[in-house]
Amino acid sequence: MTTNATNTVPMQRIKTIYEKKEHIAYLTINNPEKANVLDQVVIEEMGAAFKDYWEDREMRCLILTGVGDRHFSAGHNIQPPPPGTTEEQRHLQQVERFIYPPAGTVNGARVNVVNGGYEFPQIYKPVIAAINGWAAGAGLYTALTTADIRIACREHARFFYAFTSNLGGIGSGPAATRIMKQLNYAHAMKFLLMDEPVDADEAVRIGLINEAVPHDQLMARAEQIAQKICTLPPIAVRFLKEFLIRGQDMNQDQAWHLQWLYNHLASIHSEDAFDAAAAFREKRPRRITGKVRA
Repeated sequence: MTTNATNTVPMQRIKTIYEKKEHIAYLTINNPEKANVLDQVVIEEMGAAFKDYWEDREMRCLILTGVGDRHFSAGHNIQPPPPGTTEEQRHLQQVERFIYPPAGTVNGARVNVVNGGYEFPQIYKPVIAAINGWAAGAGLYTALTTADIRIACREHARFFYAFTSNLGGIGSGPAATRIMKQLNYAHAMKFLLMDEPVDADEAVRIGLINEAVPHDQLMARAEQIAQKICTLPPIAVRFLKEFLIRGQDMNQDQAWHLQWLYNHLASIHSEDAFDAAAAFREKRPRRITGKVRA
């Protein structure tokens, strides 16, 4: 569903709030009674919001946060197996889902928007995480995977891998993979192998997040960054993000070729690129529309 960019009415679902103001979309996890865990309702509602954000061309940046000052998200909702299900049956179901996942899924998780499952896609439009409290387990890898810029509350935010110490495994989600790629070796090893929570200032120091700010400034700072992004040509920003994601595992020559291709597409098929040269010559502000040029 594409809505008017001036819509400021929160789209209240059951456990999330999705709102649009001018060119910024806001997605808030609203499950505070259960530490903003990503249960099935939350996951499906987040998936619908991510899809809407991607498809609404008026939306240029999304801010992802949680309700309250305790939890961004404590991760997945860990439920006991259905009554009468044995451990052997549960394990067999997991194996079958891995070998024969339902159509339109990755390992049984429905694919949403671009890459990844419902609750942690990589969307080729900017996403800012305003991390208001604990980001643990799946809450952590949601921030690591979906968010490009991470701003955290200094008083309440904590970052916790949680899988080894709490669940006795290493997790089937992408937390360890993302941390290994996004942090340097020493910081990644200490964070993962000790498996202890770190606060916002330590998260900044090791490169897990961008900034730590007081709680009462969290959303204002996230909005300040989002508003700056919204002044840039959205087609160029969209291609730049896709290039940065796809190009990070390429060698230098391959990445440069891909960069050239995306630059060509953005330059030839964006009205903003054509206006940029004219605005420079005429010494006037650029007109940013985000429109596609045939």
